[in-house]
Amino acid sequence: MSRNLPHLAGILTTADLQRTADSIESLQLPSGMIPWFPGGHCDPWNHVETAIALDIMGRREAAARAFGWLADIQHASGSWANYYASDGTVIDTKLDTNVCAYIATGVWAHWLCTRDTAWVATLWPTVRAALEWVLDHRRHDGTVLWARQTDAQPWDYALLTGSSSIRHALHCGAALGDLLGDPRPEWTRAADVIDHVVATDLPAFEPKDRWAMDWYYPVLTGAMTGARAKARLAEGWDRFVLEDRGVRCVDDEHWVTAAETSECAIAHCAAGDRETARELLLWTMPHRRDDGAYWTGIVYPMSPDETMVHFPADEHTAYTAASVIMAADAISGGSHAATLFTRPMVRNNAHLRARAF
Repeated sequence: MSRNLPHLAGILTTADLQRTADSIESLQLPSGMIPWFPGGHCDPWNHVETAIALDIMGRREAAARAFGWLADIQHASGSWANYYASDGTVIDTKLDTNVCAYIATGVWAHWLCTRDTAWVATLWPTVRAALEWVLDHRRHDGTVLWARQTDAQPWDYALLTGSSSIRHALHCGAALGDLLGDPRPEWTRAADVIDHVVATDLPAFEPKDRWAMDWYYPVLTGAMTGARAKARLAEGWDRFVLEDRGVRCVDDEHWVTAAETSECAIAHCAAGDRETARELLLWTMPHRRDDGAYWTGIVYPMSPDETMVHFPADEHTAYTAASVIMAADAISGGSHAATLFTRPMVRNNAHLRARAF
C-alpha cells in the first residue's frame, strides 16, 4: 500500500511530523510498551494513542508491536490496569472502562492504514474481550460506569468524556467484527443508547464542567454532530480557549496543553470547521521542541510579574506528540486513517461501515 502522510503547509511538514514520530518511537521498549517519557509509566489509553500516531506516519511494525504488548498483558477479564511501570509492573490497579475500550479504535485505525485483515484477526479476541468487559459495566440507562478497583464495586457514576469515547470505540469494534465476519450489532445498539443519553439527558453524567475534555469530546467522538456539535464548540470557546495560546485543560487556570488543543482541533474538523482546527494546531507550536517532541503544557502569565513556565516541569510526553500528529492528519486528510474521528461511522447493507476514503 502506498503511504499517504499528513502535511500542513505553513505549520508542519511531513518531515516535521516524522521527527515527532521519531520522538515517540524512540521511547518504545523491547516489550512494545511506549511510556509517557523516558523511564516513565504507561497507561493503555495513551499507549493506543501513540500507536495510532505511529500508524499514521507509516511506522507499521512499531504500531503492531505496541498493540501486541497490550494483547500480551490483557487480564483474563478483558481489562487492563490503569498504569504500568516501564518494567511492566502494575502501579495503579484501577480498571477504567474508557481506557480498556480504546484498543478497538486503535486496531480499526491500524486496519485503515494497512488493510492487513490477517493481523486484525489476531487482535480480534483482544478487542472483543475488552469491549465485552466494558459493556458489563453499563448502568440501567445505557451509560457506562467510569471505573472500578479490582474485586470491588465500581464507582456509581458515568463520565461524559469517557462514555463519548466508548461509543466511538464500540462503532470501531463493530466495524472490525463486520470485517471479520463476526458481526456485533449489539455494540452499535449500545453506542446508539449512549448517543441518546448525550442528546437528551446530559445531567445523567457526573458533572465535570471544569474540564475542557467534557466540552469537546462529545463532538470529537461523534456523539454530537451537525448544528448541535457546532453550537457546543461555540458555547465553550470563551471558557476554555486562550486566544493565540490554545485550550486550557481546566476553565479556571491558564494551563494550556498541546494535547487538549490538538484534540479540540480534531473536534472542529469533525464539526466541519477546518479553518479553526488549523488555527488551534498552529497554537501548539510553542510546545514543540527541537527534537520534534512536545512539552505537555504551558502556564501562561496572568500578570506582568509572572513568567511562562512548562508544566509539569520539563515534561514532554509521547501522547502529546501523538495528539499533534493525529490532528495534523485529520486536518490535512493525509493518511488513510484521517477520517477516524471526522466522518461518522454508519452501518450499511454491505460488509463494512465507516467509508474511509
